Amino acid sequence: MTETRNDWTREEIAELFDLPFDELMWEAQGVHRRHHARGEVQLCTLLSIKTGGCAEDCGYCSQSAHADTGLKATKLMDVRAVLQAAAEAKDAGSQRFCMGAAWRNPKDRDMPAIVEMIEGVRQMGMETCMTLGMLTKEQAQTLAVAGLDYYNHNIDTSPENYENIISTRTFQDRLDTLEEVRAAGINVCSGGIVGMGETRSDRVGFIHALATLERHPESVPVNALIPIKGTVLGDMLADTSLAEIDDIEFVRTVAVARITMPKSMVRLSAGRESMSEATQALCFMAGANSIFTGDKLLTTGNRGDSADAALFAKLGLRPMVSEEPMRMEAAE
Repeated sequence: MTETRNDWTREEIAELFDLPFDELMWEAQGVHRRHHARGEVQLCTLLSIKTGGCAEDCGYCSQSAHADTGLKATKLMDVRAVLQAAAEAKDAGSQRFCMGAAWRNPKDRDMPAIVEMIEGVRQMGMETCMTLGMLTKEQAQTLAVAGLDYYNHNIDTSPENYENIISTRTFQDRLDTLEEVRAAGINVCSGGIVGMGETRSDRVGFIHALATLERHPESVPVNALIPIKGTVLGDMLADTSLAEIDDIEFVRTVAVARITMPKSMVRLSAGRESMSEATQALCFMAGANSIFTGDKLLTTGNRGDSADAALFAKLGLRPMVSEEPMRMEAAE
């Protein structure tokens, strides 16, 4: 299990999920140590550069125009304000600055400002990441020329469960954007959300879809659903007996992601605010080596820099030292 593979079967991944917990953790920690520095965690900051009003109907998202959350839609942030936020994130210790816009896809008129943001953040010596929705070939190439290091486009869940979560685009639409990102030579950041009422078979399918890509995502965010009142999933979880994923199953998902995608950065993403320190510690033992830090994600709360610093001190973890991200060769 030490070599990077792209031919995982669902049966093999299901067998990993079924391992006794101590064996799964032992295997995941071994894989992690063979490919990553021990005790290092990458600190990332996420900023919503355009909030709300998205045409997609993602059942988990408060930014969807279909949700009734009272969230006010905003225009694209001023470039100077974005760069100021990036400078503050760097001062707080972040190595990667992630910028998200609530769009189905960006308009060409917005691309010059997006390019300015990327170039400005890179000049600060930080890694750059954008999530803007679906991309055309030309838009992906524009981002690559600007120097974008990573593009985030989550697959969210298994192919079979996808239509239960989103109806305004398909699972293949997600994969098509990932292909455009790869072809442009940009590193891929792609993961998903667990705790949306899916089965373990769906979690197997979610990991399988990523682990069998021709090249594994360089970053794999694993999010725990934050149920938000007014969203389809938030209301469903509040009004029914549908159980959210338990902590041990969440840790299992992180561990299986680490084993099947050994060289990827596995990010412990949304949902940390409600996780106990013990659960987070288990996630780090399972191979998570990246987090979003700061007080806020896109629209929901986060643990904050001081809480993260205290947890790192308690666990003996240290922030990862920034390095120039590997640039891919664009596809011919």
